[in-house]
Amino acid sequence: MADKLTPRPAATVLLLRDGSLGPEAFLLQRTKSAAFLAGAHVFPGGALDKSDQETRILRRVHGLSEDEANARLGVAAGGLAYWVAAVRECFEEAGILLAQGEDGRALDAARVAQLTQYRGALHAGKLAFAEFLERERLLLRAHDLAYFGHWITAPGRARRFDTRFFLAMAPAGQHGAHDGTELIASAWLRPLDAIEREARGEMELVFATKNTLADLQRFARAKDAYEHAREAEVETNRACWAVGPDGAAALIRRRDPQYFEIHWSDPEETGQSNVVLEPGVPKRLDAFVTRVIAPNPGMMTGPGTNTYLVGGKDLAVIDPGPAIDSHIAAVLAAGAGRIRLVLCTHTHMDHSPAAAAIKAATGAVVIGRPAPAYPGQDAGFAPDRVLEDGDRLMLSGLSLRALHTPGHASNHLCYLLENTRMLFTGDHVMQGSTVVINPPDGDMRAYLASLEMLLAEDILILAPGHGYLIGEPHREARRLIRHRLAREQKVVWALVRMTAPTLEELVVEVYDDVSPRLHGVAQRSLTAHLEKLAAEGRVRALDGRYALLQSAAAG
Repeated sequence: MADKLTPRPAATVLLLRDGSLGPEAFLLQRTKSAAFLAGAHVFPGGALDKSDQETRILRRVHGLSEDEANARLGVAAGGLAYWVAAVRECFEEAGILLAQGEDGRALDAARVAQLTQYRGALHAGKLAFAEFLERERLLLRAHDLAYFGHWITAPGRARRFDTRFFLAMAPAGQHGAHDGTELIASAWLRPLDAIEREARGEMELVFATKNTLADLQRFARAKDAYEHAREAEVETNRACWAVGPDGAAALIRRRDPQYFEIHWSDPEETGQSNVVLEPGVPKRLDAFVTRVIAPNPGMMTGPGTNTYLVGGKDLAVIDPGPAIDSHIAAVLAAGAGRIRLVLCTHTHMDHSPAAAAIKAATGAVVIGRPAPAYPGQDAGFAPDRVLEDGDRLMLSGLSLRALHTPGHASNHLCYLLENTRMLFTGDHVMQGSTVVINPPDGDMRAYLASLEMLLAEDILILAPGHGYLIGEPHREARRLIRHRLAREQKVVWALVRMTAPTLEELVVEVYDDVSPRLHGVAQRSLTAHLEKLAAEGRVRALDGRYALLQSAAAG
């Protein structure tokens, strides 16, 4: 499904007000003959116009500079034009004007009603928006619009838009009305009411609109939603097509686990990247990296261990995986006689045992760190070269830099492909789950420090030891840190409530959001949390029971 249609920049405004039963959003219904989203209920908005970027109109933007707008949107230039377009489209389509007089005074309802006479001329292009503002001595209230969403139309539609979503409180006395031409109905609706009407087939909501309304249901007041939007960390939602499990086209959205992998492996949006994680079948992820999945799915390994072949004329194998004959054969076949290096992230039994067989078959140099003397390790792993943090390996013009990331395992390494900024994470970061930290080799303090270390690295994508590629690496690292610290706080709270609990008693309280069948595994990470707290002088362990020290309880 190749699509060369470039998405057109656009802006839309979610208008909110407080109703008797909670916040209400203003929705407009597009005419059923519209070329785009015919019949759907939408927020006011539309494409940017060239005039939205003219100096003449930008001078009439109040409360936001061009530099501030660019930084907020993450663009190099032209950011303020999105705020202009949002205000312009809102007035043309909904009759609600987010502006003030040159004297700084808000517009009362009577003045706005008088100004609506210009809507037709503005929409028809007979009157420039800048001329309208100058004639009526108005300034745009850009500071009243909170940028909170970014949605890009999926390939395959007749029209595609790259739309920035803004949220604004409806000014007092401005109730809005559809234009009667492109828009044939309008209503103020509670988000829940709109979603329920859509479920009953009474109205059509496109995914972005429905998703946004669903997100608003948690707010009791319109102002609460507005304040949240002002501080929101905006995500880009760019739906894409891929090959699904049955071979048919599958629409992949940001919430889907395959989202970032499809975008990375199919940057031209051809729709030919496959979403299926199939053991033994090589998948080309980019010009330098191919993945082969081992046939060892399970609770601890997800869909199986990912083995990566990296390079060009010569290849490095990263994480050779378990010593399963069919997997070794698949890796050797994918390598086609070009394997020169075998790199291991760590020596757990699902990651390193195949190294010996691949070395025997190819003569490759095995690289990693020796196995620690603990259960569950590949004791036979014998690296030809031991890497330290910061060591570089050069292969086929590519540079792989080792990062020592202890925590999940004391000998854990990640490898950064500096040419593309892809980080091979082993079990430091796992897609779809958090990794188990299993003392004595696993160390929660070290793990958190290793996650913090990633924040200082320039990384574009994570290639984990299990699952799909992971996007937005710094956000993911911060999420994992927050998750671990929140779990730690649950440990502290549980120790405040309980009297010297055992590990078995404590896991029920701390992991109450996890299935009891996983509590045995959860006890390992719980032990790591307790050891961290003990090392920090906050917890005391005695005869298999744990207690919070008074200083920690007081804090």
